[in-house]
Amino acid sequence: MPNLRNRYQEEVAPVLLQEFSFRNVMEVPRIEKVVVNIGMGAETADNSKAIDAAVNDLRIITGQQPVVTRARKSIANFKLREGRAIGVKVTLRGERMWSFLDRLMNLALPRVRDFRGLPATGFDGRGNWTLGLKDQLVFPEIEYDKIDKLRGMEITVVTTARTDEHSRRLLKLLGMPFREKGN
Repeated sequence: MPNLRNRYQEEVAPVLLQEFSFRNVMEVPRIEKVVVNIGMGAETADNSKAIDAAVNDLRIITGQQPVVTRARKSIANFKLREGRAIGVKVTLRGERMWSFLDRLMNLALPRVRDFRGLPATGFDGRGNWTLGLKDQLVFPEIEYDKIDKLRGMEITVVTTARTDEHSRRLLKLLGMPFREKGN
């Protein structure tokens, strides 16, 4: 089976070039990076090991060392202090990005209970798409017995597309299982 990058170059890019009648090959939308983020907020104040567990989970899922994100300013209502660790994130590019997207579409999403397709509402108006997952167990690398807590995560696919329509078509052609309008 050809990998996702080859499929993009050989099948998806030519279809997009013709479909949207771009004048130049460089105008064809492509995926720049994928950012995977676990935000934990005030949970880190109560549990000091929570950040380590999230870092470990994200490392296993993405194959790359995550960066700890810190609060930029203090907010008393959220029990937040400036500089406190509040989450972890990973930015994937190149071969790791393509590998992660392939695993997300073909292994993780089919494992979601009652899965009927992804909502096409996660676009930001500039061609980027964000998906939220309720827990990390949809990834087969994570073992249920070894996690301390179910944590949601946010996956953002950053593209060079200028419009949501171009971005949606790019992701659909790559195999992202979007819900049909009627469902």
